[in-house]
Amino acid sequence: MTITRGNPPGMKHMRATVYNHYVRVDPPKSFIFVSGQLPRDENGQAVGGNSMLEQTRQCFRNIEKCLQAAGGSLSDIVWTTVYTTDMRQFKEIVAAREEFFSDNLPTSTMVEISHLSEPGLLVEIQVIAAV
Repeated sequence: MTITRGNPPGMKHMRATVYNHYVRVDPPKSFIFVSGQLPRDENGQAVGGNSMLEQTRQCFRNIEKCLQAAGGSLSDIVWTTVYTTDMRQFKEIVAAREEFFSDNLPTSTMVEISHLSEPGLLVEIQVIAAV
């Protein structure tokens, strides 16, 4: 399997350390779809308090556990969707992402929503990986 990540010529790449405009997978052996992960610990308790940075870190820790259990890793992620209740904290989300993705950047979509499944949750992240 070959994964090609990139950005088309003539198309501005605003956040080169966070995502790529496209990811092409030839031919994929398997896809792993990870449902939206919330900032919860192994006991199901919300973590991170009011910190978008800490909540986002926990989401990525949970994603990493799911991928490992399914035979993948963070470097296999080709698509991320981030749902946040406060787009003004975008920089904190980016800071957490940069801790987990230094290369092999996925594509990405981020959407602001009014609320998540319970009060106090600020972010939920789902991914698709190709292995």
